[in-house]
Amino acid sequence: MRILHILNHVKASGNGIVNVAMDLACLQAKAGHDVSVASAAGDYEELLTRHGVKHFPLNQTRKPGNLVKAALRYRAITQAWRPDIVHAHMMTGVILARILRARCGYALVSTVHNEFQRSSTLMGWADRVIAVSYAVAQSMARRGIPQQKLRVVANGPLGSPRTQPLKNYSPMSLHHPAIVTVAGMNRRKGIAELIDAFSQIAVDFPQAHLYLVGDGPERALFEAQARRTAVAERIHFEGFQPQPQRYLLTTDIFVLASHSEPFGLVIPEAREAGCAIVATDVDGIPEALDGGKAGLLVPPLDRAALAAAIGQLLRTPQDLHRWREQAQHNLEWLTAARVHKETLAVYRDLITTD
Repeated sequence: MRILHILNHVKASGNGIVNVAMDLACLQAKAGHDVSVASAAGDYEELLTRHGVKHFPLNQTRKPGNLVKAALRYRAITQAWRPDIVHAHMMTGVILARILRARCGYALVSTVHNEFQRSSTLMGWADRVIAVSYAVAQSMARRGIPQQKLRVVANGPLGSPRTQPLKNYSPMSLHHPAIVTVAGMNRRKGIAELIDAFSQIAVDFPQAHLYLVGDGPERALFEAQARRTAVAERIHFEGFQPQPQRYLLTTDIFVLASHSEPFGLVIPEAREAGCAIVATDVDGIPEALDGGKAGLLVPPLDRAALAAAIGQLLRTPQDLHRWREQAQHNLEWLTAARVHKETLAVYRDLITTD
């Protein structure tokens, strides 16, 4: 097949949408398909080149003058490349691909990565709509996307062409017990609740430290919040890290306190690294944790429940050890290879039945 992925950029900035698209493009090319990516520039261009994936520059910035240029550029790309499948990962790409496919004859696939955004219903313009979890599929069906269009391909980053085998990473030197999150610095990721929960249990566990790995628009607010606690010197803002595996390998308890989370690529990575996991019982997170068999689930926005779960693990070494072991069971389904295989099946079904 000739496959064109379209997304906003290919920056190695921790963006899960970009990471999923890079995994698919590289593995599809490795499997012998002709694959290209249309997007603005970014660090992953070198990765794409190494895997034989062609990159077409395409600036989709949503400004009236630029969108006209983007439409003309996109039409030129598709007329030259002649894809069988266009796979759009973001809203602007779906709109361009749907409106401008006349005479090109390709089938259009979209992936709903961020279902919580109102504009995600526009992903339903595609012929097939991939949801990254069953929770996302159910939400999109409630919002009017026909069931016959929806397919579930759960996220799976393990064995990604973007990363090395876990054993190749050098673990970070952290204070223990180390409580770690890897997340964007915004309210949706539950950073405020995590800081409050840590400040609640920190007096009882004076050796514990909290590491916040990631960056984002509200980092300064969270830094100010941390400074107001009595344990500010034990709360560490580490910024964006291109190799979060180095932190996960020395993490005692990994926490993802999101208010909404379609799936969360970092949860499989934390599981592979053998972290005990505490995460919110919301959207696709329970699926990523095998329904709670691979980690403790707490209600979102509940600081007390989050503090209690972390405290339970710190207080009971046997529980901490058991949850670290549980996290590493049943990892086979969380691989990029499985995502690649199931996505190709969606393409083939679309081409042969429509």
